[in-house]
This record gives sequence, C-alpha cells and structure tokens, in this order.
Amino acid sequence: MGTDKKLVIGLFGFGVVGEGLYRVLHQTPSLKAEIRKVCIKHPGKRRNAPPELFTTEKDDLLFDRDINVIVEVIDDSEAAFYIVKTALQNGKAVVSASKKMIAEHLPEILSLQKETGLPFLCEAAACASIPVIRNLEEYYDNDLLHGIKAIVNGSTNFILTKMFEDRLDYSEALLLAQQLGFAESNPALDVEGYDALNKWTFLLTHAYGIVTKPDTILFTGIQNIQLSDATVAKEKNFDIKLIAQAQKLKNGKVAAFVLPQFVKQDEPLSFVKNEYNGVVIESGFADKQFFYGKGAGSFPTASAVLSDISALRYDYHYEYKKLYYHTPGELSNDFYVKAYISFNKLSDIPKEEFEWIEEWHGGQDRSYFVGVIHFEKLVNDKWWKQHGVSFILTPEPVIEDIEIRNLKKRSLELAGII
Repeated sequence: MGTDKKLVIGLFGFGVVGEGLYRVLHQTPSLKAEIRKVCIKHPGKRRNAPPELFTTEKDDLLFDRDINVIVEVIDDSEAAFYIVKTALQNGKAVVSASKKMIAEHLPEILSLQKETGLPFLCEAAACASIPVIRNLEEYYDNDLLHGIKAIVNGSTNFILTKMFEDRLDYSEALLLAQQLGFAESNPALDVEGYDALNKWTFLLTHAYGIVTKPDTILFTGIQNIQLSDATVAKEKNFDIKLIAQAQKLKNGKVAAFVLPQFVKQDEPLSFVKNEYNGVVIESGFADKQFFYGKGAGSFPTASAVLSDISALRYDYHYEYKKLYYHTPGELSNDFYVKAYISFNKLSDIPKEEFEWIEEWHGGQDRSYFVGVIHFEKLVNDKWWKQHGVSFILTPEPVIEDIEIRNLKKRSLELAGII
C-alpha cells in the first residue's frame, strides 16, 4: 500500500475489541487510518459512536471501492470466513482476530493469499498484545526452533490463578472471570481448551510450517482440575497452567498438544498470572526467550489489531517461510509423556496402559498417581478427560523412545536382573 496511502477501514464487529479499536484509532492520528463503516448484527443496541457509522449490510463494506482494509473481530467463524474470502477477492487487505475461523479454514486462507497476493494478518488472534506470530515468522528458523511452550488463553489462566492464590473452587473462579469479561461468550470455548487449541493450530504453521486441523491435536482444558490438585502442586512447588506446547523430537518430527501442566515455580511461565499470556521459545543459539503480555481485554487485543493495521502501511505480509521455503514440519504421536492423574474411582483408569507408575497416593475421596504412558494411547482413548479425571503433565513431560529403553535397562540393572 505504501506509507503515504491512507488506510480506509471497514470494521466488522463493535463489541469489546471493535470498540477498543475505534477508541485507539482516535488516539493515534499519525497512523493515517480511519474507520469508514462498521457492520453490526443488532442495530438497536446503544453504542459509543455516531449512528451514521453503522450498517447491518455487509456488502456496504465488502464492495465499497474506497475501503482498502477489512478488519473483522466477530464470533461467528463461518460468517468471518465469508468476510475474509470476499474481501481478499475484492482486492482488500484483511486483519482478523477470529481464531476459530483461522484454525478451521487455514488451508483456504493460505490459498487465497497466494491467489490474490494480498495480506491477511492475524496477530490479535493469537496472544493479544504479544507479537508472537511476527516473531515466529521473522526470527526463528525451522531447523533451529527446538520448542515452544505458551499460555495462550487468559481466561483459564485467570481461573487457575484464583484457584491457587485465593483458594476459590473452579465454579467460583469461572463466575468471577465471566463477571470481569475475561471469558468468551461460551465459557466452554475457554475452560475446555478449544480457544487455546484453535490458536495453537495456526501458530504451528508460523512456527514449523505445519498445516493441520484442530481435531488432529490432542487437547483438554481445566474443567476437571480440583482444589486437591492445586494442593498437591503447591506441596511440590509447582503451579498448574494450561500449556500449549510444541517440541521438536530427535527424529525431526514435532510433538504438539494443549494440556494442563505442572510448572516449576522458578520457570518464566509460573510468573504469568491472571489474564496474562506468556510464551517461551527455545532455539538453537538464542536459548530460551520469554514473551509476556495481556492476553484478554479490549485494549490489549485492539493494540494487536492496530499493530497489524500499521504494518499494512509498509506492505507487510506473512511469508510462511517454514511452509514454502523449508521442509514443513510433521506432527508425530510416537513419544511418551509423564503425567499426574487424580481420580475418584480406580476403575475409571486403565493403569495397565502405563509403562510404569512411580508415585501413588490413595485417599478417601480422591487418589492420584504419576506415571508414564505412550502418547498414542491418549490419542486413541478419552478416559483421561472423562469421569472427573484430572490429567496434568509433569514439567518437561516429553520422553522419547530411546530414553524409555535406557530407563528400563537401568531399572533392570539396579534390580540385578541384567
């Protein structure tokens, strides 16, 4: 577009993020960007902007030749994809914050970008105020990117913080998150892990060139975590976080999942509290780098949208180097994980599926153990997210096959068998 061209914006959605963007743009006149029209669903709702700015007709924005940027921040993923597709086909750059839409339609979005040569930017869809996509795109080569651990959902992190620090039970902490506006319109999207899963689906593309669907990634949320789990974590000097993780294996493939995890209290992600997000990136030469910022709320998300709008002035677009110019990564389920499992009834747990169990505590109401299990067995069954079972990975949970063989050999040696 060039730095001298004015950005004329058509905005879809005027909720928390949309109104936040409207207010932020009014405070940054140097950007030379204006919102020409806002498309809304409910015209009768009172809004803090001039009435003539609003319309309920999407074509008023998508076919307006003066509008050269479409920004969409709506909840409806199918409607959002129609907006993105039509805008790109009509020669308009697009900025999106709709993570579910991106995760479900990523292959089509990639094709549209190649066909039209137009940018589609979505920093706000990942970690709100943290520029994680741009960093993965520009600064981390696929071969040198050893792994990523991230807290990408501010709502679940807020709930876990309140359970730990204020001793609220899960339902009380969830209600507080909703009252403060940190939860999605459907809280299940947050607490059951769907929101984090959607974000992780397209972040894997920017990190490793992996193009996949959400249903190929193992995940769960925090809905089964008990106060007793928090007590055990504290005794072990751990926190509990919902962690999205990707790790390059020794065979060059990538392990990826979104699961609750114990975090050591001296690790950077342990310091990420309340609605904040955090990302730890480990690379070959830079070791570990930590990114931290607000992951929910009007202005943090609006600031990420604003950053993408600003980047359009310099014709910035994602190059997807790991996908198009390197050998794309490949997901693998061929590894083991060490996990803490708490439960009410032992009959709900297939303990014979575990390679070994190294810690066991029985209780009147709830028991737990720590064991090692092959990841594929979790993919093929759902016992670990049913019947109130709490499944939490231990710190550094990934164990590869060669490590398993060495550990088994060592245990046999110690037993005097070999």
